[in-house]
Amino acid sequence: MSTDAVLRELLVRQLDHWLPGAMHRSRRATLALAYAGDPGTAETALRVVAEFADRLRGRRLTVLVLAGGGPELTARLGAVEATLPADVAVHVVPGDPSRLPVTLKAAGAAGAPLLTLVDGVLPDPAVLAAAAGGRPAELLVTGPAPATLRPALTAAGFPLVTEVELVPADGSPARLLAFGTGLDKSLEAFKDALWEADEFAGVRYRDPADPAGGLLEIALQPEPGPLRRELLAELDRSGPRTVTELRRHTLTATVYRAADTVRTLDTLLQAGAVRRDPEHGRLGGDVTISPGPAPDARSTA
Repeated sequence: MSTDAVLRELLVRQLDHWLPGAMHRSRRATLALAYAGDPGTAETALRVVAEFADRLRGRRLTVLVLAGGGPELTARLGAVEATLPADVAVHVVPGDPSRLPVTLKAAGAAGAPLLTLVDGVLPDPAVLAAAAGGRPAELLVTGPAPATLRPALTAAGFPLVTEVELVPADGSPARLLAFGTGLDKSLEAFKDALWEADEFAGVRYRDPADPAGGLLEIALQPEPGPLRRELLAELDRSGPRTVTELRRHTLTATVYRAADTVRTLDTLLQAGAVRRDPEHGRLGGDVTISPGPAPDARSTA
């Protein structure tokens, strides 16, 4: 139940970000919701769409709901659908996420903004390729953990990917949440939503890329330990990097936000684990960070 609440909240926040941008870019857009199990978030998604009714005038939004449930699901969604403007077309399609390529093609979703949710299963390459057909395309995936979708999402055409495991405090199974996009602003918005989620939902985060597998409490100022390790590893791999480059690495390769980088670098500098050039002044984007302590720190060690 706790992971359901967090996933629902993150879907709402992503729709709040995506819908205005999609309607600004194009006169048509598609929201595709594909479920391997209970389509419980479909009603929530339609209610979010209803809140944007005034921005949909003169635009065409197609909402595809691909799931089992038959007439019962259609009836459940019908009550919400009745509140939507005529500019929104809702189509309930029986099946599971494997039918997404055919469904998106039939809806003419390619070439316009497309946000796809695949819930409850790790999709195969054909499904990922179909979801990447939007211009721009964004994809949310939830499935069983432990797992990683980063390589598959990148290969499918999503250059910016983040993923996190949702780990319930009550010991119930963890779930993977992955997000793929081609837009920096969308990735930044998703990262913000992650750390603004309900901290009392009984869920902690785990970064699949963190070798230590540390658990993180949801907080506006997340515990920096795993990011410290990742920034040190990146400096060891690649040598000196500017703060701008390290912010980019944080955004694209970890579960953290780019804004968490400077705070974490401050702790590393204070501990003497890294050095900076120039040595003094604001920790701006052009400051170079190098691995290892400053020369004076080594001489006094």
